Amino acid sequence: MLKNFFKTSIVAAFCFATFSNAQLFRTKDRMDHLEGFDEQKFSYGFYLAANNFDYKLVLDPKFGMDGQKNLVQTKSAYSFGAGLIGKLRLSDYFDLRIEPGLQFVEREIYFDTQSNDQFAAGTPANQPFAPRVLTDADKLRTVKSTYVDIPLLIEVHGDRWYNSRPYAATGVNWMMNLQSNSKAEDDNQQGIFRTTGSNLAWSAEVGIQFYFSRFKLTPGFRGTFMINNESVADNAETPPYWSSAISSAKTRAFMFVLKFE
Repeated sequence: MLKNFFKTSIVAAFCFATFSNAQLFRTKDRMDHLEGFDEQKFSYGFYLAANNFDYKLVLDPKFGMDGQKNLVQTKSAYSFGAGLIGKLRLSDYFDLRIEPGLQFVEREIYFDTQSNDQFAAGTPANQPFAPRVLTDADKLRTVKSTYVDIPLLIEVHGDRWYNSRPYAATGVNWMMNLQSNSKAEDDNQQGIFRTTGSNLAWSAEVGIQFYFSRFKLTPGFRGTFMINNESVADNAETPPYWSSAISSAKTRAFMFVLKFE
């Protein structure tokens, strides 16, 4: 359903831009819309986003790999988000933006780590443990996340061309995961994959701003990449089937955003 939503959003934006092409780009009897809009010191709006979230995994060479085989796999997921826009005009070509929002995410991690039974006698990295037969429920972790995403971005844009203007932006994000389970006493042995609650990321974005008679519409593409490791280690007595197999797990997200100002 979310995948269809993602595709529908892109198609809708394309059709919308195509439908309005005559109004936006025609030269005969052309009217420039919202001519003084970008001269405002402050402006605001809201956005909707269709997202694809995944983890970039770095596996532990002992517990996460069997020779050249990766024992842990992640599956990306489509999701959605929404938020507000606040913009401060810095100059004719630069703006400072803050866009607090919520991103609703669900991902899967698959652990094919039965071969770690070979370390049952213990190693310097783990205590001795009693091997167990991993069930399908043991191998699959569905990780749900609700991120409070607060990006602070510097935007640079070109001159207006008729009723449009290209732009690019980059900056840093503070992302708080409301479903991190970071303080839970249970861990993967009880079916809970724990992640960090407070995170830092960076983002880059490109798009085109379209000016209409009453509002500005901005379709854009954004990439967001976590800087810190989000994986929280399992308890010391937990066998190395799960978090011990992962050296780091960092979110990477690609978003199609529609902004209304």
